[in-house]
Amino acid sequence: MLVDLATGHDRVRALVARGGAELTAAAEQAEAEAEARRAGVPDAYGGAYFGEGRDAAGDRQGRSGYARYDRVASNADIAGWLLWRNFRVATSLDVGCATGYLVEVLRERGIDAEGCDLSRFAVEHASPGAAGHTRVANLFAGLPWADGHFDLVTTLEILEHLPPDRVPVALAELARVCGGYLYATIPSFGPNRSGPDGHFEGKVRPERLAHYHDLGPDYRGPVPQADLAVDAEGELVEGHLCIASFEWWTERFAEAGFVRCVEVEERLYADIAPADLAPFWNLYVFRLDGADPAVVEPREPERTLAELGLSHPLLDT
Repeated sequence: MLVDLATGHDRVRALVARGGAELTAAAEQAEAEAEARRAGVPDAYGGAYFGEGRDAAGDRQGRSGYARYDRVASNADIAGWLLWRNFRVATSLDVGCATGYLVEVLRERGIDAEGCDLSRFAVEHASPGAAGHTRVANLFAGLPWADGHFDLVTTLEILEHLPPDRVPVALAELARVCGGYLYATIPSFGPNRSGPDGHFEGKVRPERLAHYHDLGPDYRGPVPQADLAVDAEGELVEGHLCIASFEWWTERFAEAGFVRCVEVEERLYADIAPADLAPFWNLYVFRLDGADPAVVEPREPERTLAELGLSHPLLDT
């Protein structure tokens, strides 16, 4: 009966189409959230995590999440300009995009950027330049894009939120939608081939730090959950479930078909050094077989990001 009614009336047909699209979107969102819970991902990324009801001056009182979450505090401009300068791509996907500030910056730089996040709150509060280009999705339910759809896939401070045993599934899905290169930042410890070594401080319970330092540089992790640092509310710091070494992460990416691009990483560390971010951004660059090396030829390598036009408080000191 509904089909017959819609067939004869343009307005009814439009209402049915819109209702169907909304139901499909709701089903996809529910499946993304349900699958994340089944995978053990904390259900803690609502308004409070992004600074709602907190002291915007910066006092988090030892709690996880942000005191203030905006384009400056998230360092999105630095990340966006870093990617634009070092990856000559037309399309990108930011997995774990939060409110989409990186998507916004990349779109301003001429890249057709999209984003997805598990947090319904974040997507519903997308930044103006990212509105309409972010959606709720997660790696375990499957991302709603075709194989190899994006020239560049990014995932910043996201993978450490996953249970270690589910990391291979997540990386396989990243590899599926990636058409060439992947950029990630992941809190890591131990020796780093391309930049500053990682550390255990802030990641491991203080009373267990000496134990992990005594394990030496060959320890790869992941650190057992019982030894992970907790916040003032007794929850895992920032919801981090997987704290491991640079080499552990490199091996997991290799199992998913990625090859680490150490020389590109070295260049990126040099780019963010003026902002004093190199010790804090444990960054990785990977490529898939067949990726075009011309993609990672930097724009105007003789100039700094600031000389190219980047403006940010960390560069003004």
